[in-house]
Amino acid sequence: MGTSRRAVLRGLAGLVVAASGMSWMEACAGTGTLPARSIPHATLPARPGRGRTLLTYYGQPHYKVDPLAWSPDGKRLASGYIAESLSLLQVWDARTGKTLPSCKHGQNVYGVAWSPDSQRVASGGGDGRVHVWDAAQNKDATTTSRTLLVYAGHAGSVVGVMWSPDGRRIASGSTDTPVQVWEATTGKTLLTYRGHAGSVISVAWSPDGRRIASGSADRTVRVWEARTGQTLLTYKGHAREVFGVAWSPDGTRIASASADRTVKVWEATTGQTLLTYRGHSAPVTDVKWSPDGQLMATGSGDTTVQVWKATTGKTLFTYKGHTDVVFSVAWSPDGTRLASASADTTVQVWQAE
Repeated sequence: MGTSRRAVLRGLAGLVVAASGMSWMEACAGTGTLPARSIPHATLPARPGRGRTLLTYYGQPHYKVDPLAWSPDGKRLASGYIAESLSLLQVWDARTGKTLPSCKHGQNVYGVAWSPDSQRVASGGGDGRVHVWDAAQNKDATTTSRTLLVYAGHAGSVVGVMWSPDGRRIASGSTDTPVQVWEATTGKTLLTYRGHAGSVISVAWSPDGRRIASGSADRTVRVWEARTGQTLLTYKGHAREVFGVAWSPDGTRIASASADRTVKVWEATTGQTLLTYRGHSAPVTDVKWSPDGQLMATGSGDTTVQVWKATTGKTLFTYKGHTDVVFSVAWSPDGTRLASASADTTVQVWQAE
């Protein structure tokens, strides 16, 4: 089994790297033989205001959903599956739940990211590859999406994937410990960062595109120059694996989520801890800033998503719509909705304000 946050939450003492024996499927096909369904909650009793469930997406019933990303144009969501028998990335309409074509990996899907122009999707898999494919052609579930690029620079499962703000580069983190930075159109490797001593689980570009923050099983977050690989800062505030890393929209702060059940908010240039959030009772799997930088959303092994003030740590709302581990959270670009992916096989889209 490939390494993931799920592996740690299931009680594994450390992150395990296993070689994949499955073949790579380089074509992205429509989902005609893979039934998908979504349940809009308009017909169910609605809860007013924050936390009202707007949509429950069952892309592939019975399969756990891990990576999740909202397209920058706010129209679609991409979600991946962590079942070796169903290694899919699905793209779907964020308001209706209509499923668009899926991309097949050789083994599991652990990471997903949209290009800034919403035209492409990059997905990392347990087969050690990153698949870049054309999301602009996803008109309906019967068309075939074109694979643009397959990056094979990693020797382990690719868990973290992120586009640079200008859309020209992709950073990918893996269980093989290096972070690779490469050209999004050609796959040419530009930089290999080797600062970590353990699996890299999360990567994030600074808003200005000059720095990258990477979170690792070695319990650190490292901030480094995106073009030279020079380490600028090593943050050692966590006692366990770091699962999620996110920059504030203004680039001055970084938030990191950990298996130690905390989220740390700290200065991006000095590493000074500004806030420790302790609202969860289990490992914190993901952390995301709201688009205006005022709020945080965090998912956890305690099955909840919590929304809290980024400056004070005051909990504003706890979403309890899931029945199993919440692996990923994502804000809509306008900040009005949140999506959360869970081991309960669903993605929930719900009102954030």
